[in-house]
Amino acid sequence: MFQEYLKLNKNVLIAFAASIIISAVIAQILSDQADYLNTTYTTIADYVIYFSVFSFLFYVDNRKKYQLNSGKTDITKLKNDLKKLITSLGIAEIIYTAARWALQYYFLTINYDPYLASITSQGISTIIYMIVLNLTVKITRLYKDGN
Repeated sequence: MFQEYLKLNKNVLIAFAASIIISAVIAQILSDQADYLNTTYTTIADYVIYFSVFSFLFYVDNRKKYQLNSGKTDITKLKNDLKKLITSLGIAEIIYTAARWALQYYFLTINYDPYLASITSQGISTIIYMIVLNLTVKITRLYKDGN
């Protein structure tokens, strides 16, 4: 069970790293755009990259977990686990987005440089995200009984 939590956290952190790097590049490329457009496009890129990388890594780590001896997929187990994972990710994402926006806005209002406000708010929000994700995974019992 502990190993499953490690794989999940590894996948989340790798996906966050990829999204941070690509979002920063996109933000810089779009620096001539209006702030709200830059922020919107960067946020969209952040989510697309994060969920693409996370989904791929999660699939690679778990593709054999749902395979029956017959070679077919255990659809019931897969559906149950996906519901629990989506619930956990969804709750964590809502909190992450709210925290990141509020923190970045606060840092900007106290005259942080925009890149520093973004990095700081994303760092703090990622820590909050990881805590919420791991708590909700535990509450939903995603990894119970060797699951």
